[in-house]
Amino acid sequence: MNAFAFHFGFEFKTGLRNPNLLLLNYLFPLGFYAAMGVVMTRINPGFTEVMVPSMALFAILASTVLGLPAPLVEDREAGVYRSFKINGVPALSILIIPALTTIFHALIAATLVAVSAPFLFGGVPPESWTALFGVLVVTAFACGGIGALIGVVSANSRATILWSQLIFLPSMLIGGLMVPLSELPPAFVPIAGLLPTAQAMQAIQGLAYHQPTIIPPLLSLAALAGGALLSFALATYLFNWDTRNASRRGHPALALLAWIPYALTILLA
Repeated sequence: MNAFAFHFGFEFKTGLRNPNLLLLNYLFPLGFYAAMGVVMTRINPGFTEVMVPSMALFAILASTVLGLPAPLVEDREAGVYRSFKINGVPALSILIIPALTTIFHALIAATLVAVSAPFLFGGVPPESWTALFGVLVVTAFACGGIGALIGVVSANSRATILWSQLIFLPSMLIGGLMVPLSELPPAFVPIAGLLPTAQAMQAIQGLAYHQPTIIPPLLSLAALAGGALLSFALATYLFNWDTRNASRRGHPALALLAWIPYALTILLA
């Protein structure tokens, strides 16, 4: 327990001391939030209605999907995990501690956004703050699981950029952060439903804002929880201790199974 707490504390401080992680955990999401608050609310006053959840989810997405995978790959390439294996550190601990610290940083940034947006930029607050923060926590674990999964299946640091952007860019464009699912062309809605941010926005709109949704909000929340569990389970199963180890326990394509809960919501909605 002491070793876990020490490792957690070390990783948490690294998220503040490492310039790259500090950028992705705080500077980038908070800077983007400030820019959107100043510019977007003037261009599109209707953005204030979704500003609180969308910018809070953006902070979570930036920290977990963009910030988490690279350090996992860099440590594996540097041979750090070989020494962990020799000393009997389980693979789950290697994955869960960086993921937990990243989730903590993401939730801190998301909370700053959610609390300040109504006062600074006129963002519409939720009817239920408890529901909002509950969905944000579940979403942070879902995105953290995806970030860990990307770090595990990526062959090198350059590959992490490709896979991370494959999640990040669609989330920004059709994931409900900028354009509600109800305003997307019908052909894009099933694709958007595969993105955690789209499911999170549906859950927040239904549970925190009491607004109508395309996907039942409890179904979206269940998909996020199921996606989080599957992502961490698959990341642990596919974990590779060493880049020089040619044999793997499973094919990286198995990571796609983490999207089963999201796909089911499209079929059941």
